[in-house]
Amino acid sequence: MNKKERPVIQSIVNKSTTVTEKFQNEVIRPVIKMQHKLLIVLFEDYLFEKKIEFALVSKDKKSQKIQSILKTDLKFRTLVLGCIVGCFSVEELKIYNANRSEFSKRINQIIIQRLQDTYSIN
Repeated sequence: MNKKERPVIQSIVNKSTTVTEKFQNEVIRPVIKMQHKLLIVLFEDYLFEKKIEFALVSKDKKSQKIQSILKTDLKFRTLVLGCIVGCFSVEELKIYNANRSEFSKRINQIIIQRLQDTYSIN
């Protein structure tokens, strides 16, 4: 994926910003934003496949269900993570691999929040 296709997000980078936060704000968040529609389709396909009637779930339960799915279903979480990491350049992948566990947790949390925000509007 071409970096030029990524949305530009005004980051909050200053002298006290850590390398991890900088990577999150300059790489991870723009990639997740760029892949947002794909993430929605994947999530809706997951709900269909698992026969989860999400439209009938209350807003509070939707939020909990999203979090539960992305924390407990390893197969789905790995698929979603792959959709994000697959958009990294070689240099970005090296940075990601150097701290894979921390970045994976951050990616998962950002995706949970985006899905919760998307479905709380409905």
